[in-house]
Amino acid sequence: MTADPAQKDLSKTAYDHLWMHFTRMSSYENSPVPTIVKGEGTYVWDDKGRKYLDGLAGLFVVQAGHGREELAEAAAKQAKELAFFPVWSYAHPKAVELAERLANYAPGDLNKVFFSTGGGEAVETAWKLAKQYFKLIGKPTKYKVISRAVAYHGTPQGALSITGLPGLKAPFEPLVPGTHKAPNTNIYRAPAFLQGPDGTVDPEAYGRWCADEIEVAILNEGAETVAAVFVEPVQNAGGCFPPPPGYFQRLREICDRHDVLLVSDEVICAFGRLGTMFGADKFGYQPDMITCAKGMTSGYSPIGATIISDRIAEPFYKGDNTFLHGYTFGGHPVSSAVALANLDIFEREGLNQHVLDNEAAFLGTLSKLRDLPIVGDVRGNGYFYGIELVKDKVTKESFNDEEVERVLYGFLSKALFDNGLYCRADDRGDPVIQLAPPLISDQSTFDEIEQILRTSLTDAWAKL
Repeated sequence: MTADPAQKDLSKTAYDHLWMHFTRMSSYENSPVPTIVKGEGTYVWDDKGRKYLDGLAGLFVVQAGHGREELAEAAAKQAKELAFFPVWSYAHPKAVELAERLANYAPGDLNKVFFSTGGGEAVETAWKLAKQYFKLIGKPTKYKVISRAVAYHGTPQGALSITGLPGLKAPFEPLVPGTHKAPNTNIYRAPAFLQGPDGTVDPEAYGRWCADEIEVAILNEGAETVAAVFVEPVQNAGGCFPPPPGYFQRLREICDRHDVLLVSDEVICAFGRLGTMFGADKFGYQPDMITCAKGMTSGYSPIGATIISDRIAEPFYKGDNTFLHGYTFGGHPVSSAVALANLDIFEREGLNQHVLDNEAAFLGTLSKLRDLPIVGDVRGNGYFYGIELVKDKVTKESFNDEEVERVLYGFLSKALFDNGLYCRADDRGDPVIQLAPPLISDQSTFDEIEQILRTSLTDAWAKL
């Protein structure tokens, strides 16, 4: 017999039965599991009634904010009409309508939409499709992928292989062969030989070098073996690395020169995170595929998609050629209906323009924290920023492993939450705090984030 949920200790039950993702479960053996029960606008509440500012939009997801009744109503209406049917050789109206809408939003000839249930599956789809595409056009040796150091592209075996975080990959090796890494665009950590006498770096020269290093990786592997380059518009892991000026234009030239597909992984950056529907729009480049997920429904129902150019799709539409790949819940009717309602909100409320109008104010407010000795860099784009933490602002010396464990995980993560801010404190790469609040956020949100960060970071510095 199970107990009445109202009488249960949810924290104890969570520890006993809910295996939380990316979580050191032993941390909760004798400590309560934070349990969130309600959301409204830019805030969430826990089961004790405490209120927190959602500084990460759940997980870079809740673009339109919490508590949107029309999205819940769209889900209920669709579930009553058609709760489920697969898109395996069949269609249903909401998947058709959503595919058309995404194709209309996407740049250039990206007109074919392959649905999944999340971002990792979308990345997996893109790599499998790239490999089969080259087989169909008579270039079967092109199967490898170039991605960037420290980049995160998902947890399925293929997507994890593309990921550039050795610590996340080691427990699951051997992974899928054929993935190779090039430098990312973290100009704060630019190599010494690119720095001037005063330590400054020319952003355009740095961008050329970063793009050219991807070409070096392609040539080192042999262009005849490389199928695709996977890059995020703004790289998430490591702390929000924006592209230097001209970077993507040069990368597009390199991919064209070597007949390599350019995949824009926009699982985080799509749907307003940068103030445009797609990050490729923000930075003015044309990918061959876009992977997306999170913000498509503002998290009210799970969905993902790979958006593919007509040129890449063309051989799959001939004869008996078939992309032997799919997901049971890809293009789910309820998720598709919620996505359409969410995109209606984007258009009606001008969420993209709201981000563009306020991104400078957000960055400016966060940049006030540069006066703290622990803050080395503040970077990002749109409503997507990282704050890199250091021991020495002059030398840019980072934390050692003991300090990361003691200060970042042992103190700062909990202190931020206790002070009323849900965000991410992480050391994938160097120690950073990441911020990506709902797109409805305004100056009052930015000020609240800055004030909580200032208090928490000041206390963290005292513990170094």
